[in-house]
Amino acid sequence: MVKAMQQGVISGYPMVDVRCTLVDGKFHPVDSSDLAFQIAGSLALKEAAQQAGVILLEPIVELEVVVPEAYTGDIMGDLNSKRAKIGGIESAGVGKQRIRALVPQAEVARYAIELRSMTGGRGAFTMRFSHYEEVPPHLAEKIIAEAQRAKEEAQKK
Repeated sequence: MVKAMQQGVISGYPMVDVRCTLVDGKFHPVDSSDLAFQIAGSLALKEAAQQAGVILLEPIVELEVVVPEAYTGDIMGDLNSKRAKIGGIESAGVGKQRIRALVPQAEVARYAIELRSMTGGRGAFTMRFSHYEEVPPHLAEKIIAEAQRAKEEAQKK
């Protein structure tokens, strides 16, 4: 079951926050083997996960951006385009603003380069992991389709 959870049921992504309980089982010295139990466990996990309605999760980070006031509007617009949830804006000293937001990590993977470009190198940011959230369905479909294509191409090689 552990191996099956690591491989996941959605395009090979590992499963998290899962608890399994074996209710009943029998061992027969001739017909039972380690491989047979692994296969049975894997199939049972996949069936249970599909019945439960598994979802694709993405990491969310706490982002704190400090920029000159003149760039606040541009940064807010950029963060909104990245599916950010703005937590607040406050003064960060003379002529500077601090913006706090929760943002999907995938959206800010290249944020150092983007922020430098938007502010001419005058902005700074920090980020740290916060939690996981469900990927919106329209994006999950694309992610799953891409993972399936990559898996199929890898099998052809």
